Amino acid sequence: MPSFDTLIRGARIVDGSGNPWRYGDVAITNDTVVPGANCGVVIEAAGKVVAPGFIDIQSHSIFPLMRDGRCLSKVVQGVTTEIMGEGWTPTPVGGLIIDPVASAIVGDGLSDEWRQRMLTWRRFGDWLSDLERSGVSPNVGSYVGGGTVRTYAKGMAMGAATPGELDVMRRVVHEAMEDGAFGVSYALIYPPDAYTDTAELVEVSKVAASHGGSYITHMRSESAGIFEALDEAMTVGWEAGLPVEIYHLKASGPDSWWRMPGVIDRIERARAAGLDITANMYPYAGSGTGLTAILPTWTAADGGLYDNLSQPDVRARVREELEAGQRNGAKQGMGLETKGGPHGIMPVGFRLPEHQQYVGKRLSEIAEARGQDWIEAVLDLLAAERQRIGTIYFSMDEANLRLQVPLPWVKFSSDAGGFDPVWAKPEGPLHPRAYGTFPRVLARYVREERLVTLEDAVRKMTSAVADRLGITDRGLLRQGMKADVVLFDPATITDHATFDDPHQLATGVSHVWVNGEPVVKDGTHTGA
Repeated sequence: MPSFDTLIRGARIVDGSGNPWRYGDVAITNDTVVPGANCGVVIEAAGKVVAPGFIDIQSHSIFPLMRDGRCLSKVVQGVTTEIMGEGWTPTPVGGLIIDPVASAIVGDGLSDEWRQRMLTWRRFGDWLSDLERSGVSPNVGSYVGGGTVRTYAKGMAMGAATPGELDVMRRVVHEAMEDGAFGVSYALIYPPDAYTDTAELVEVSKVAASHGGSYITHMRSESAGIFEALDEAMTVGWEAGLPVEIYHLKASGPDSWWRMPGVIDRIERARAAGLDITANMYPYAGSGTGLTAILPTWTAADGGLYDNLSQPDVRARVREELEAGQRNGAKQGMGLETKGGPHGIMPVGFRLPEHQQYVGKRLSEIAEARGQDWIEAVLDLLAAERQRIGTIYFSMDEANLRLQVPLPWVKFSSDAGGFDPVWAKPEGPLHPRAYGTFPRVLARYVREERLVTLEDAVRKMTSAVADRLGITDRGLLRQGMKADVVLFDPATITDHATFDDPHQLATGVSHVWVNGEPVVKDGTHTGA
């Protein structure tokens, strides 16, 4: 890798620690922040902020990086490190895993070349090493997906793990931690993670704990059962003896919005009692996942989800459970925990030509156009598409977002991959967080609403994440640290992506360096 000696002169230094900003210069030699030196490139940065590169603790760039290593929509936000692995990872391949993509919780779009490569990844580290060899712009890292660990040992079967299966899971996690996994991750609303009981979570997490790792979780419920789900996460932390991180902290559905202050109180009391538990969030009131998240998790048992949806008895049982959930308040999964029921759900990820007319419409509108009720429409669409159908759920409360943003133990994350509008826009809409998360925080919650200081917002995107992951040479602008650096204009940085028009790159970041190499220059990706 070529070296670049650079001096960034006269900027406001926000060093990632949370300390007050100061005027100064930052020098980069090779891949390291160094004392002031005679540098070949001088950037006059008056009026701009220089900060450590942002670390996204919940990235879904697994497939996008195999398609386009530039990670464009994330890097131009100032993201220099992508941490992946929510619930699923493409490695290791083996055991009962025949098709590593089959249980992915996000879409793929993989080339045949990458599919063939994936089949050779027997160790967790094989994937990350192959990404590095193929060329990617950001640093990459990952948790090992708990769903992958379970599938390796038990396939898509429901039920408690046997002692022998638990031994296999322990071995898989041990090897992944040896290869550099940051811990183990579970997304407990999705099969097969949803089939995992608390005892299994504890036993698997003990292995991560023995390597100094953490447990990170999409909790089993974010709505009516959120208190019980939080208790479970804390139980894993206490009994397995490791830190706990909660993915995208939120209370879903108007009936549950009142629960967020209680969630915050429970977390703060647990922290006071000695449990290392923190969380992250994205700055949007709409979430994004598959339309499949509406379904009861048993429908995917043994890998037969889409075949099951054509069976009359299965459909009748699904209808009964969804209708009961609407009456009584479902405690697991997404269901219709939205503002406006089916009108709060916007499927966007259709692939079949005959379904393109529905892209961006609300589920209520789709059902009406088809002459069906919403349940029948969901079942028929999923059975026809035979894929998860990416969907936006308008389920969260802006007031709760504002309550969470200033909390010192809450970090910012995207829950999204990196895209280029050139190839992504023709494939349809997606959640705007892929394009706007970090500038949105700096524009809306720092500059406009002043809910959080610039220094603390940057801390939540940098050193707070590095500390949680045990990364000791990034996340701060200090001598000897790796030169992951972002230069932005605090007066103009902003997101442009919306739910109606998501494929718009953020602006206001002029330069980004990853390990000292320019990846963004004058607002444009260098291709490095």
